Amino acid sequence: MKTTPRRLLLSLLLFLSACAAPPIDVDVPVIQTGIDSDAWATVPAGSFLLGQHEHETPLEYDYEIMITDVTNAQYAEFLNAALATGEVQLQDDAVVGFYPGDTFRGCRHELEIAAGDWAFVPLDAPALRLTFADGQFTAQPGYENHPMTMVTWFGAWGYCHSHGWRLPTNAEWEKAARGQDNRPFPWGFEIEDNYANFLNSHDIFERFFEGIGGTTPVGFYNGQTYDGYATQDGASPYGLYDMAGNVWQWTGDVQEGAHYRSLRGGSHTTYGYNLRIWTPNNADPTHAGPDVGFRCARDSE
Repeated sequence: MKTTPRRLLLSLLLFLSACAAPPIDVDVPVIQTGIDSDAWATVPAGSFLLGQHEHETPLEYDYEIMITDVTNAQYAEFLNAALATGEVQLQDDAVVGFYPGDTFRGCRHELEIAAGDWAFVPLDAPALRLTFADGQFTAQPGYENHPMTMVTWFGAWGYCHSHGWRLPTNAEWEKAARGQDNRPFPWGFEIEDNYANFLNSHDIFERFFEGIGGTTPVGFYNGQTYDGYATQDGASPYGLYDMAGNVWQWTGDVQEGAHYRSLRGGSHTTYGYNLRIWTPNNADPTHAGPDVGFRCARDSE
């Protein structure tokens, strides 16, 4: 049987995701989930089972992680503050900001990530759910509590760094999603359409956009019923929402000799099996797509 190389398959997934954004010239359903996007959860120190083959892995420190992905409204607020202080600038149809660079080994296929200004958000992307007018960013109506997308790894890093936080490591992300047992999904061992936002999950946004689908508000899958669509509570053992589906999430690992960055969690453009906690993905840190977002982590106080 002919197989598709993993990197080619992942590139294809990212390419297809770029074509999957719903139209922006329509009113979207405004859904209040009751989930606080400013809330954090504490993940306690202790070993957990990492990966598909369940390697017991120690994480000997407590840390905190956002309960939801960063929303469009939160990112707009960050951009406005960062523009005012000069932390970011508008340049060539993008918001750019400084990144201190990575160690460059010159390995095969490695691209140099030098210190300098890098694009945080491409402003000319049709799928961007932010608007810019009169010197201010705002979230498009109806998308305020949807996850921020069309954000590069640098843009995710910049948001976290500006607040004194960081992107979670792969290990931190996976423990927060899984807890301490061997479940394949944040909520448990089985998956049905109404546990998470994935391709053909048939939520109200897929119906609204005639099968195209799109992001759902953060925390949408919390056991509530919306317009006749009954969701299951898809929270992880630590109370985190959308750790599977909705948007892929950037993580903070930077490996010497490689410039690609890791993405975790699956998205609304992937099938259910890609929502398994251990499923990897990666992309160039300059990549921005309508199914890529992030959340932040921080050390416990």
